[in-house]
Amino acid sequence: MVLNVKSDFLSYPPYPEVNAVLKELLPDAQEILGNQFIGLYLHGSLAYGDFNPQTSDIDFLVITDGRLSVDTTSALKDVHARLFASGLAWSQKLEGAYIPKNDLRRHDPAHAPVAWLGVDGHFALELLGSDWIIQRWILREKGIVVAGPPLRSMIDLVSADDLREAVRGSLRERWSPPFPSPERFRSGEYQPYAILTMCRSLYVLEHGMVASKPAAARWAMETLGEPWAGLIEEAAEWREGMGFDRLEKTLEFICYTLERCRAIGNG
Repeated sequence: MVLNVKSDFLSYPPYPEVNAVLKELLPDAQEILGNQFIGLYLHGSLAYGDFNPQTSDIDFLVITDGRLSVDTTSALKDVHARLFASGLAWSQKLEGAYIPKNDLRRHDPAHAPVAWLGVDGHFALELLGSDWIIQRWILREKGIVVAGPPLRSMIDLVSADDLREAVRGSLRERWSPPFPSPERFRSGEYQPYAILTMCRSLYVLEHGMVASKPAAARWAMETLGEPWAGLIEEAAEWREGMGFDRLEKTLEFICYTLERCRAIGNG
């Protein structure tokens, strides 16, 4: 099988350490998946062009031909465990999924779980939630091909109404009290993430399209004003290693977003 390997990205000067991780991951994924390997792609901040080395992750997607066997999934788990422990810069910032081509085309809650890697190194089978409607839009419109065919023909058009419904679903599934893992909100890293996620959710509800988190934060500060603008600015300026203890205001902003979502839905 001949693969379209985008060496121009893998040697892209601004992020050589990111490219080094991808150069480790790509051949291992190709070897393990064999003829099941269709392509490796990037989304998230790298695709939007606002990647921040202080706060961003490497959001990746591997598209596969069919579902993975237990042995294949186990081999991929070992690859990611080695990468996570390698000490290679950015090896602990990988987050992504191995999704069958047929599942990628459109979101279906009935689809089986897929192999998923979290930024904490956890690798397991996970169900894709409503937020993957948003990720499919980003991949279709902005995704970067590292290896494989173009993405656009493999993903159905995601409409503005689809995106708004995805936000409503994600807010119900992940952000509505009682929260599934309330202890996460004690984290100085999770609070800024939650605030910026709310900004992006509000942007999608308003505009029917997706913006990067920094762009959504700038829009929200200007549009919402106080009392939220200061909180959003703090979240946007947060960097790894900095403290962030705004739990009460973070939860209030989530509740505000939920209320605004309900109001837009009834409007």
